[in-house]
Amino acid sequence: MPITCKIFIFQRIISYLVEEMVEASKLNGTQVITSNAFTLGEVEGAEIDTGRWQVTHLHISLAKEATEELGFKKPLMGSVKVCLPVTFVEAIGDVITLNKSFQELKDTEECKRK
Repeated sequence: MPITCKIFIFQRIISYLVEEMVEASKLNGTQVITSNAFTLGEVEGAEIDTGRWQVTHLHISLAKEATEELGFKKPLMGSVKVCLPVTFVEAIGDVITLNKSFQELKDTEECKRK
């Protein structure tokens, strides 16, 4: 394969990855709700397994009510954050809907107070 063809293919792959990263960044600030319509908080980032190039977890900044219900103490500045596996996500649209109720989340390791 000629070098110009390899460069073109490489540029297309990079362009595709950059477009996907921009789209993923649009999740930041998206409201997260449980399957029983409890507002958990907002997305503030994600974890990526670079070996498999997959998003594995979403970082959720908890809403005040969720912080209290989960038994966390709200810090003076900022908010409490939890890291939820993407397997908890049911749907993504204007909001992110989880496939777990708030009670089910309370029982998960990610949401337990340590």
